[in-house]
Amino acid sequence: MAETLLFNALREAIDEEMARDSTVFVLGEDVGHYGGSYKVTKDLYQKYGELRVLDTPIAENSFTGLAVGSAMTGLRPIIEGMNMGFLLLAFNQIANNAGMLRYTSGGNFKIPMVIRGPGGVGRQLGAEHSQRLEAYFQAVPGLKIVACSTPYNAKGLLKSAIRDDNPVLFFEHVLLYNLKENLPEEEYLLPLDKAEIVRRGQDVTILTYSRMRHHVTQALKTLEKQGYDPEVIDLISLKPLDMETIGASIRKTHRVIIVEECMRTGGIAAELIASINERFFDELDAPVLRLSSQDIPTPYNGMLERLTIVQPEQIVEAVEKMMALRV
Repeated sequence: MAETLLFNALREAIDEEMARDSTVFVLGEDVGHYGGSYKVTKDLYQKYGELRVLDTPIAENSFTGLAVGSAMTGLRPIIEGMNMGFLLLAFNQIANNAGMLRYTSGGNFKIPMVIRGPGGVGRQLGAEHSQRLEAYFQAVPGLKIVACSTPYNAKGLLKSAIRDDNPVLFFEHVLLYNLKENLPEEEYLLPLDKAEIVRRGQDVTILTYSRMRHHVTQALKTLEKQGYDPEVIDLISLKPLDMETIGASIRKTHRVIIVEECMRTGGIAAELIASINERFFDELDAPVLRLSSQDIPTPYNGMLERLTIVQPEQIVEAVEKMMALRV
């Protein structure tokens, strides 16, 4: 076991897959000589050369289209978005082309590409650099969406995403890059469509993902002292949702709280609530409770920024409120 930072875990995954498969290549702004804005591609340019680590112009629509075309012809591109918010400039390429070409070609083309990079609310990055794009793409057919949350799952999930024959949006949170964890020295891969049970419990199911997993973990310290026994599930797969794991937990706890950094209106929690009510309504002893970010552009001011997203104390209050509704 070796202690590894999350950004290095991602780098190891890319390096190992590039060494294993000559069709894998990286492209994006500053991924080559500079090594990526968060150093996920550091030194890969020197190792693999400019044909496999491509520094692109500031032209997201263009280089995303280039990646789609290369995937159609047998390569496995990994796009790094310097900030995932910039990929809104390539929305058409991702949605209409990457997401749909395998279907519209009658299966003649596979689109094995990964679109990865930092997103989420950082620390005073301003509204345009604090985007959470998971809900933007959630409705697009043909895409898989994954949100990593630890160095261990970041590496295993990225390796699986690179090997998948479908386009995968791989979300990394800008504030998690310096997380440390001991990783196995032997190779491992993780499934792209499975949630992770972080803590088993009996009282209430808490569904979360990305950075909010760690806010829930902080809240657990208080909740456990108060005698509560929550079950915590990291969704990981945002499309498709792992309703099997979610359903098994609901049948046990009969209560659900969703904690997300996504916007409240049309967010991941909104889709989750609809799916839970459709499939497990009779199992619920209380309405599903969601904690989401406020529907406003993220302020630059640090104190205001903190107020827009869910904090651990709010999670504690939500569990207390939910458990007060015992039947």
